[in-house]
Amino acid sequence: MAKIFKGKEVADALTEKLNTQVEALRAAGVIPTLCIFRVGERPDDLAYERGATKRAQLAGVEVRNVILPSDVDQETFDRKLKEVNEDPAIHGILLFRPLPGHLDNERARQMLNPAKDVDGCTDLSLAGVFTNTKTGFPPCTAQAAMEILHHFGVGISGKKAAVIGRSLVIGRPVAMMLMHENATVVNCHTRTIDVPSITREADILIAASGQLHSVTREYTNPDQVVIDVGINWDEEKGGISGDVAFDDVEPYVRAITPVPGGVGSVTSTVLVSHVVEAAKKAV
Repeated sequence: MAKIFKGKEVADALTEKLNTQVEALRAAGVIPTLCIFRVGERPDDLAYERGATKRAQLAGVEVRNVILPSDVDQETFDRKLKEVNEDPAIHGILLFRPLPGHLDNERARQMLNPAKDVDGCTDLSLAGVFTNTKTGFPPCTAQAAMEILHHFGVGISGKKAAVIGRSLVIGRPVAMMLMHENATVVNCHTRTIDVPSITREADILIAASGQLHSVTREYTNPDQVVIDVGINWDEEKGGISGDVAFDDVEPYVRAITPVPGGVGSVTSTVLVSHVVEAAKKAV
C-alpha cells in the first residue's frame, strides 16, 4: 500500500508560515490583496475560486472579485483588467482562462503586470521559470507539485523524473523546476512512443496529461512517487478523478497523491503565497 500524500497537510503547513508574514505586513500597514478576475460562470472556475478564497481567508489575505458576464465586449474587458492592473492596493491577479471565444486570450495574458501575475501565465513569468530567476511567479500547479515533494521529504537531486504532459500550465514548467533541483527529466507527450517504458524507469512520476485514468499500473514501479495533477470529470464515479487510475496504482507504488484531496488545495495555497510575496515586494 502506498503512502498517501494528502494536500491538506502541505497546505496547512504553508498557511501557518504565511500567517506570520501576513501579520508582519498588516502591522506595517500593508494588506495583501488578491483580485479574482472571472468572465462567466464556468463550474471549474467557480470551484477553484471557492478554494482560493478559502485559503486566502485562512492566511489573512483580502480577496476582491471582478466578475464580468460571459458576453462582455473586448473594450470593457480590457478597461476592467487595466484598472486592477494599475490599482496599487491589489498585489496579485488571478485571471481565469480560457476566456470566452470572442475575447483575445493571448492579449489578456500579456496585459497582466508580471509583478501581479500570481498564477504565472505571462511570458515573463514563464521565462523566470526556465531561467530559474525571480521574474514573476511560476505557475501555481507546477509549484504545488514541488511543494508536495519537498514537504514529504522526497529526494529530487540525482533522481529520474518523468512528466506526462507538456502544457505551459504544468508539464513544461514542472519539468524545468525538477531539472533546477538536479533531477534527470523526461517530458512525455502525445507523440512520445511507448510512454510506459519510459515512466516505469522514473523515481518520480508527475501525471499531467488531462486524460482520465490514463496512467495505469504498467506506467509505474514499486519504488515510485506519483503526483497526480489531473482534474477530470468521472461519469462512473459522478465526481472528480485524476489522470491516474488510483485503485490500480495505489497498492503498487511507494507514494501517491489522491484526487480530490491532493494537489488542488496546495495549488490554492501557493497562489496565496504568491500574493503575499508580491505584497512584500511592493512595500
